[in-house]
Amino acid sequence: MVKMAAKLINCTKEEQRLVIRFLWAEGVLGAQIHLRMCAQYGDKVVSCRIVYEWIEMFENGRTSVTDAERSGRPATATTTTNEERTLELIRENRTITVEELAGRPNVSVGSADSLIHYSLKFSKVCSRWVPKELTEECKRRHLDVCSRHLACYCEEGDNFLQQIVSGDETLLHHYEPESKRQSMQWKHPSSPVAKKFKMQPSAGKLMLTVFLDSQGPILETYQERGTTVTSATYCDILQRELKPAICSKRRGKLSKEILLLHDNACPHTAAHTLETLKQLKWEVMEHQAYSPDLAPSDFHLFGPLKNALQGRRFSCADDVKTAVRQWLRAQPKKLFADGVKKFVGRWEKCITKQGDCIKK
Repeated sequence: MVKMAAKLINCTKEEQRLVIRFLWAEGVLGAQIHLRMCAQYGDKVVSCRIVYEWIEMFENGRTSVTDAERSGRPATATTTTNEERTLELIRENRTITVEELAGRPNVSVGSADSLIHYSLKFSKVCSRWVPKELTEECKRRHLDVCSRHLACYCEEGDNFLQQIVSGDETLLHHYEPESKRQSMQWKHPSSPVAKKFKMQPSAGKLMLTVFLDSQGPILETYQERGTTVTSATYCDILQRELKPAICSKRRGKLSKEILLLHDNACPHTAAHTLETLKQLKWEVMEHQAYSPDLAPSDFHLFGPLKNALQGRRFSCADDVKTAVRQWLRAQPKKLFADGVKKFVGRWEKCITKQGDCIKK
């Protein structure tokens, strides 16, 4: 017998029960009813046992094909008393566990979990890291700076964002182990347990300095091994490398006002650096200390860059430089444009939070 393709795969249980009742009333046997239904409903058909159960119910006088209402077991855990007691315990100790909460109102762990999540609408989260606990004075300065930047944006629009050239440094290692999520893999019960070593052989490192704007990276430089970033080296980068790079990659930008955004590290705020910036006729954009959440390199660039390098082992500094250069060149312009545009939302959020740190 050739099995026909199912035509009624989109069906309800009630529809199939009606078919069973109709064919039973015509005197068709249960096995034949199930066979005929298989041809039409395919994999969605009810089992043969279900067919016989419904035939028996119809023979006993049942006419409805819908499920009867059931009262179910009455809830004993989600009472007002238990809710009030659980809420009181959570307010006393925000780190209390579900097991500890279950013991106080004397309910099961599952009931306590449902009580916390569904009745009281609580969820347990980790504290987020912020660069530093800000004083009220720091918050006030953050608030003032963001308010002034937002006012400039409201007055000038995207032209204000296009003037910004952001620069920052980060440390890169020749080998950075994969994160826990990156190292996840499918495992069969018969597979050996995968190992991830906490201790890794020491590897070299180098300092990367990146300058970018809304159109993309302008310059990336590397600090030679054994040297440190000083005011003299930073000024040399600004004059001998960054200015020519802007001239060649952003034609006409030097004729307009440039807003240089960098943090408050000592080489950036030294008198020699300020004098160099004055000679270049570049304006330094206000940026308060302990606010990496307001610098695009920190909140938008360095994280994805380091994620791309994790798990890769480099034999020398030149290999690291090549990998960074390739990654930067492969990124679409939209990545950098979005990072600069996020300034506006972060200024607004900083103002909303009264100058406090915002999530990176």
